[in-house]
Amino acid sequence: MRAAAVPIAGLPRRTFLGWSAAAACFAGSPAGAQGRLAELPSPALRFGVLPMGGAFESRRNWEPVLEDMGRTVGRPVASVSVPSYESLERAIAHNQVDLAFLSGKLALDAVLEQRMRVVAEVERVEGRAAAHRAVLLARKAPPFNSLAALLAAPERWRIARGDSRSVSGYIVPQAQLFLPHGIEIETRFVGEVIGTHQETALAVANGDADVATNNTTDLERFRQQFPVEAARLQVIWQSEPTPPAQIVVRADWPRELQQRVRGFLAAYGREPGPRGEAQRAVLRSLHADRGWRVADNSALLPVARLEHQLARQRALAGQWVSEEARRTRLARLEAEHARQVRWLEQSDLLSKT
Repeated sequence: MRAAAVPIAGLPRRTFLGWSAAAACFAGSPAGAQGRLAELPSPALRFGVLPMGGAFESRRNWEPVLEDMGRTVGRPVASVSVPSYESLERAIAHNQVDLAFLSGKLALDAVLEQRMRVVAEVERVEGRAAAHRAVLLARKAPPFNSLAALLAAPERWRIARGDSRSVSGYIVPQAQLFLPHGIEIETRFVGEVIGTHQETALAVANGDADVATNNTTDLERFRQQFPVEAARLQVIWQSEPTPPAQIVVRADWPRELQQRVRGFLAAYGREPGPRGEAQRAVLRSLHADRGWRVADNSALLPVARLEHQLARQRALAGQWVSEEARRTRLARLEAEHARQVRWLEQSDLLSKT
């Protein structure tokens, strides 16, 4: 069962790279958005996902999953079109999304605000050399082509980065590389553009920026789609493996519906024969080759640790009226992180509740 894509309208325009064009495809008035939602069959489930690569490519790749999900749960599933992290965050806050594919701060905030609940996450091979990692991209040609040169004089470089909610596009490089070297992304570079991973890579390849935050998964996709531009780029830094993305559902859903969605995701791509092969091809297009595994809110503990690490680095690097003020801030951060850990660890698998 399948429903048409749902545009989320009435969201603020951003001047971020490329997203204004995407928003033009999907935006309208708030009343118009409500009208389009009302035209859907009443039991339709609304699935939100950020554009991976391009918005249309992302929607096309998810479509077979949503069709199969609709047949399994007995309700049509409509894709919700959003151009940015902020748009998806607002859609969740306004109850315009029933389930979503999220990562990083977006997923953590949705769960901590008790709007959503984790049911599954992307399955990865532990310790695999090709694990999902944050990277920095620069051109191969000088002069802006080495990590040493970047760290020595960031004020000479233009950066293309992801939204501040993005794990690989902002949080990890900021927490693990830039702040430990006394570099604040928002203030130390001579210029800054913000966009999707595809857009930031293109910005560097085409000379509109000198360094870009990205990740190994999206870089692989970029190499397939833009081989000429990718040949101009090199990786000058990479992080440790980053946490996988989660699929979340509304926390107020009936348990039976949550279980049906969870069961569908855990089984997707695992059966033998042509149907399983077709599903595994879909998973490869989503760069989730091993499919999804059952998860609960505790899957977000690594993300909470990253957020805490970033906040601590900022507190340590910031200017304070006194050391006592810095210590007070650090103590508050510790208390907040402990509260988040307690909340996330309360969650058991639905099958055990």
